[in-house]
Amino acid sequence: MKQILVGLITGIMLISASCNVINKKEESDQITAMDHKVMSVLWYQRSPEVKALYIQGFNIAKQSLVRHLPEYDKDVKKAVVVDIDETMLNNSPYEASEVFKGKGYAPDTWKEWTDLMKAKALPGAVEFSKFAKEHGVEVFYISNRKVNETETTLKNLQSEGFEFADEAHIILRDSVSSKKARRAIVSENYAIVLLIGDNLNDFSEVFEDRSDDFGKNIVEMYKDSFGDRFIMMPNPMYGEWEKSAYGDTYKISNEEKYKKRKEHLMPIK
Repeated sequence: MKQILVGLITGIMLISASCNVINKKEESDQITAMDHKVMSVLWYQRSPEVKALYIQGFNIAKQSLVRHLPEYDKDVKKAVVVDIDETMLNNSPYEASEVFKGKGYAPDTWKEWTDLMKAKALPGAVEFSKFAKEHGVEVFYISNRKVNETETTLKNLQSEGFEFADEAHIILRDSVSSKKARRAIVSENYAIVLLIGDNLNDFSEVFEDRSDDFGKNIVEMYKDSFGDRFIMMPNPMYGEWEKSAYGDTYKISNEEKYKKRKEHLMPIK
């Protein structure tokens, strides 16, 4: 009987130890998966520098718009193309929730967030949409949110007071993430004066290939466009730059992502 009890206790201890190992591994996986976002989300949500950068960006956009408008005939319809997420609307609460859950982006949790329609306007964004309208320029929202998010996205934009928040001025993603074809739709009837976004792909398809030095060489080629026709907004939380660090794919383990992030750092030599 004593041997049976000893065996049962030993078995329970082994199972408990095994569960602890599994739990520790899961905890480690969560930290590896999301802990790197703590500083970037914290900076985005709390630093006054972020507010200053958005105000600065939209101030430059206003100046550029006024500077370029005389180049077009009065009867030509003019437009500004803007991205939505981290350009006009702030989704950092979703990013912060990812950190606390220890899980990365997923289409279902993202849809749950956008359905809430709680994203707040970024500093200067609403004012810029009104400024564009006052100058006879229409704003088109081209985003990689999916088309099934159109209704809630428009309601969110409307609740924040954005101009041109209607079905005629929003083009979301159907099947292709590249925005080239959607920009072309706007170009059919409008002269695009400016483009505003937090991702280089928001400006032109030439930035979609980042195989050469993360795309920095292409930025160099178009350096005169930034602050002129291209207005870049800050987003350290996510983007195509991160995918480039992983070898142009997200389909690798958390451990591999962690290693690759460190491999691309440039320490003192």
